[in-house]
Amino acid sequence: MIRPKALLRYLLLSALSMSSAAAQDWPLWKSYVAGFADRQVRIIDHDGGERTTSEAQAYAMFFALVANDRTRFDGLLRWTEQNLAAGDLSAHLPAWLWGQGPNNHWGVLDSNPAADADLWMAYTLLEAGKAWNDSRYTSLGTTLAKRIASEETAQISGFGMVLLPAPKGFEGGDSYRLNASYIPLQLVIRLRREFPDGPWNQIGAQIPALVSAAAPHGFAMDWIEVKPGGHFTPSPLGSYDAIRVYLWAGMLESGTQAREDILKALSGMERYLHGYALPPAKVKQDGSVEDPKGPVGFSAALIPYFAALGDQDLENQQGSRVQREFNSKTGLYGNPAKYYDQNLAMFALGWKERRFWFDSQGNLKLQWKK
Repeated sequence: MIRPKALLRYLLLSALSMSSAAAQDWPLWKSYVAGFADRQVRIIDHDGGERTTSEAQAYAMFFALVANDRTRFDGLLRWTEQNLAAGDLSAHLPAWLWGQGPNNHWGVLDSNPAADADLWMAYTLLEAGKAWNDSRYTSLGTTLAKRIASEETAQISGFGMVLLPAPKGFEGGDSYRLNASYIPLQLVIRLRREFPDGPWNQIGAQIPALVSAAAPHGFAMDWIEVKPGGHFTPSPLGSYDAIRVYLWAGMLESGTQAREDILKALSGMERYLHGYALPPAKVKQDGSVEDPKGPVGFSAALIPYFAALGDQDLENQQGSRVQREFNSKTGLYGNPAKYYDQNLAMFALGWKERRFWFDSQGNLKLQWKK
């Protein structure tokens, strides 16, 4: 006869074993965890002073869900709540930056949240609740989404509702500083369906115009200033923020509303790469290239973009570059492997391998849920 405590222990160990085995089915996730996560399941940017950002935690939660790695998902969520949200994500949006401060003290370095991380975290929790049939995740994702709506949005006269990059610091007078890479359309569509009374329908309606205005000459810029009436001034450069605009656009499912308009607005990158092998690291507002040697993560981010355009030659060109920079010893891309490159590769290659995708209604589709 099996005692209740022994049975409980057996079931717990079995669950952990199943979760670990499922995660191993995605080798890149296993390598990512080995390279960037500590035992607390904190994701570490080794090139950024060993810091951790809410973006890192949110992205990793998404990847853990894709890998069906519930053990690490819970670890990521627990660390985020305890260290970035004063112990309660239902009451606080997570601080964006944690690391080593004065007197060798480790803790929150900047408490201002980052809206893109918050958006990915809320979305992932909602999808985790559905995939794993756990109402705790759904409830927390709902609370986060409502807090984002109340604390990180603004109504711009003559333009519409927008997602601010953070609650503080991006609104001055009648000018708003926005970031097109912070608002993946598929996530906003999903929240619009989940919360029809929230601001998400209005936010989603402005995304095509923001992407277009932020991409003079067909290249996305990192930031854009917006004034009442829809007067736009893109930032001088497009680089590490902007590369995600192409990635999110490429992962939009065919039939998604406004997909073609967004892809068309980003046409400069396709034109450029028909003449050059590497995507540029930095592009000026006038369309001229300041730094022609983009890192391997940039090439990875463009794979879904060229797939969406049906440009197989460029998709293969960038895919070949990514594979050439695969390090078999680390299981990661680049030597040394950079934190940001791996995140771009995880999104792009996970999507390319059909481990996940988004349908036209913004729902997350998972290979392991087939």
